[in-house]
Amino acid sequence: MQEANGLNIPIIYNTNAYENIETIRALDGYIDVYLPDLKYYANDLAKKYSKINNYFEVAIKAIKEMYNQVGTAIFDENGMIKKGIIIRHLILPNHLQNSKHILKWIKQNMPEDIYVSIMAQYFPTFKAKQDEYINRKLSKKEYKEIENFLYTLDLKNGYMQELGEHEEEYVPKWEI
Repeated sequence: MQEANGLNIPIIYNTNAYENIETIRALDGYIDVYLPDLKYYANDLAKKYSKINNYFEVAIKAIKEMYNQVGTAIFDENGMIKKGIIIRHLILPNHLQNSKHILKWIKQNMPEDIYVSIMAQYFPTFKAKQDEYINRKLSKKEYKEIENFLYTLDLKNGYMQELGEHEEEYVPKWEI
């Protein structure tokens, strides 16, 4: 957003993408950068882990509207995003098909120049520690499988976060 004194910073909307389409439309002209997470392809996963219905259908409508508003990501000379959209996806352990479906959908349904960021930073917290499918971090084998799949899709602007080891260190210790 350009101010009279020359301040020029992008307004960024960080979202889980489960957004009412009217809300996104109301933001048109106010947001420079959208950072939606496309979490679940399978609605049973969305119901189980986020307690929401029709996640995928709602999220893709919102993401398409976001793209219509801001278009492809544009970066400045320092590599900082100025405008556009970057779709993010967090790989969940034991749910690689979910990730593959998401990436394939992006390849087949979004413009060729869309930016995609694949995140490998998942670690279990709270009730996820008791879930047999997501009670651990992503394995190197799972990471490699999604990395290879990303390359076979030939997404032009796909990025993959390195598999980390210390994500828990960055989470605040909340007192209940």
